[in-house]
Amino acid sequence: MSQSTGKMKLAVLTSGGDSAGMNAVVRAIVKIGILRGCETWIVREGYEGLVRGNTQAHAIHADLPADASALKCAHRGVPTNLTQNLRFGDGDLLRDGTGDHHHGRTLKGRYIVRVGWDDVRGWFAEGGTLIGTARSAAFRTPEGRLSAAHNLIKEGIDALAVCGGDGSLTGADLFRSEWPSLVSQLLTQGMITEEQAEKHGHLKIVGLVGSIDNDMSMTDLTIGAPTALHRICEAIDNINSTAASHSRAFVLEVMGRHCGWLALLAGVSSGADFIFIPERPPQTIPGGTWEDDLCEAIRGHREAGKRKTIVIVAEGAHDADLQPIRAEYVKEVLAERLGLDTRVTTLGHTQRGGRPCAFDRILPTLQGEEAVKALLEATPDTPSYMIGVRENKIIRVPLMEAVAMTRAVADAIGAKDFAKAMSMRDPEFYQSLEGFFATSTLFKEKQLPHHRRMRVAIMHMGAPAGGMNAATRAAVRYCVKQGHHPLAVHNGFRGLLDDNIHELSWLGVDAWTSRGGSELGTNRTLPDVDLGAVAARFQEHNFHALLMIGGFEAFNALLILETGRQHYPAFHIPMAHLPATISNNVPMTEFSLGSDTSLNALVDACDSIKQSASASRNRVFVVETQGGKCGYLATMGALATGASIVYTPEQGMSLDTLRQDVKFLKIRYGLDAKGRSEGRMVIRNECASTVYTTDVVTKMFKEEGGNLFDSRSASLGHTLQGGVPSPMDRARAARLSLRCMAFLEEHHDALQKQVGKVKQAPPESAAVITIQGSTLKWVPVQEMVQHADMKNRRGKTAWWAEIKVLVEALVGRPEIL
Repeated sequence: MSQSTGKMKLAVLTSGGDSAGMNAVVRAIVKIGILRGCETWIVREGYEGLVRGNTQAHAIHADLPADASALKCAHRGVPTNLTQNLRFGDGDLLRDGTGDHHHGRTLKGRYIVRVGWDDVRGWFAEGGTLIGTARSAAFRTPEGRLSAAHNLIKEGIDALAVCGGDGSLTGADLFRSEWPSLVSQLLTQGMITEEQAEKHGHLKIVGLVGSIDNDMSMTDLTIGAPTALHRICEAIDNINSTAASHSRAFVLEVMGRHCGWLALLAGVSSGADFIFIPERPPQTIPGGTWEDDLCEAIRGHREAGKRKTIVIVAEGAHDADLQPIRAEYVKEVLAERLGLDTRVTTLGHTQRGGRPCAFDRILPTLQGEEAVKALLEATPDTPSYMIGVRENKIIRVPLMEAVAMTRAVADAIGAKDFAKAMSMRDPEFYQSLEGFFATSTLFKEKQLPHHRRMRVAIMHMGAPAGGMNAATRAAVRYCVKQGHHPLAVHNGFRGLLDDNIHELSWLGVDAWTSRGGSELGTNRTLPDVDLGAVAARFQEHNFHALLMIGGFEAFNALLILETGRQHYPAFHIPMAHLPATISNNVPMTEFSLGSDTSLNALVDACDSIKQSASASRNRVFVVETQGGKCGYLATMGALATGASIVYTPEQGMSLDTLRQDVKFLKIRYGLDAKGRSEGRMVIRNECASTVYTTDVVTKMFKEEGGNLFDSRSASLGHTLQGGVPSPMDRARAARLSLRCMAFLEEHHDALQKQVGKVKQAPPESAAVITIQGSTLKWVPVQEMVQHADMKNRRGKTAWWAEIKVLVEALVGRPEIL
């Protein structure tokens, strides 16, 4: 039985279906728990592990440090909770899946296991859950929960973090509500002492949502959903090529029993032709059927020249009478009615597997930190909290309120109240659905009368970024639907001056969602290279509106054009800037197109580099990233890869910080188990310092590392600009682009209503679309200047600035230096 201490003893378990990011949750809770002075434990096999408990005693086996003097150097020789909880020897058994091995060290008979700092290192790059999950029938019984309570009290554990779906979180809240009576029963039966009963009178509970379906209410995103979307889009991208080759139709079934988020976002991100989701069954005209509507839509696409057809079916899809819609039946409809060579692909559990994407490492880490805070602040009077994310901020909400609202959506669907079900989804869900219909439907009639139609110039600016082409595709599809003329300006303002302009078509942009880079061509030339000639081109081609997709250069260009209105009447048209840059340096917007794609490219590269570094045991890689004078990519990349040190332009570099960094690395390598050092990474933004370059830092670390560690460098360069756009960037591209088109239409209509031949566009008609929380807001370009650091080409404030502190905390820097 565990000895009593004054520390909070915190256990974490994963339950229900596995999802990518669960290991990141465990890692974050263990590390933050240790930093906050807790003892940390994991529960194997979910609630089943709680019921089984420990029948074998703990056998702590902490490997000796590589350098015996390291403990004396760490934190100036003062013991800290980190150095006292460095490792307990079971981390490798959990990570390698050898816990139930019959010979040598084993976890047999031990389901509640104490873990230390190094026991969870590197976990967040692993898919699934390393501590196991199981659906426990025993825990559903009162006797099972009594055993679970006894097992926790035996180990002295008084706080529990649960990562799972709504069923798992409901079980956690029930466990907490029953806790006093369970303790009373255990005391009456003589299974615990009065001292234990008094000490463990209250169980602290916190829930984190691990679900690939993104089906929990009161949070914008659940852990594992972004990675599942990655898996689906990767599969569809691969299927697209074979579908086009054979002119086939493919029907894909994806997960989503009561929530169509995966099917919807996959449809938007992959350019699918038709989707079926539970919240919005196919709407049919009186006397018609959904089969008729499906065939009419696909027939129209084929008549327009499409060689391939992609239909996505959520596993919980049904018609308006709640009759299931199965992928096999959809295949029969397409084959028999349209004569299409049709195949069915059920992605199944491939959606759950694989390495977590960048966001499924960052989000669980931030939520894990908040979960520990919630447990430390919990009292018998506070409700059980669920940790979620709303408007890009980590939040706490009463757990059972979230569960009740989630179940209310399923109840609304069961009652055929689909309008209510849709209203209970977040606004982005509805916007994405409307966006899918706008970009996938080929309308026979133009939606606007002739006098409201526009000639819209579409231009890419600055460096290429993932999502530029997807945004262009959405704009073009919307233009065709409304009756506008989408005019592609190739190669930016240089191409405009060279008259490199042509009209895009509905079919011509069909495959652009998954294409990286810039199909229109892009450069950094600004319109003031010859503003008069630019105005002449605007007039010559009779542009009614301008959509610029790009980074800080596009912002600058919009500012120049808006200022130029006082001299050139041709610029008195609505103009919109859609931020797209891997640097994420456009002021006032939390995310730019391309930043997620680039972050995932960085994570993929760093995973490979870290593998190499770890194989060498004692190697530090200094990885140089792009990003200009904005440290977003380096900072978030460091959080997503577990980098030991990050250098950004905002904080800069100095000889003193480098001296401290060398000291930190020496002590940290000295604390590693002898002969089993971990490869480590340092991420450096390309503009962090003009003096302390990547080469200088690498040589310094190599020289100072001595026998403890070696050093190498890697520059990721333009690999961060290329590649297939991430699903997140594709979905954002469609949503932002369609909002831009609505903005241009609104201001064009207002200009048309002005009396007189000369039109005067107001300042607010030249604006930048920004993501602020979960809402989209328009910021006039002249107003944005006030929030911009024009010299350093970034915003004056950054929402992610405090992340660097967390990066340093998660490698133990404050506890070691």
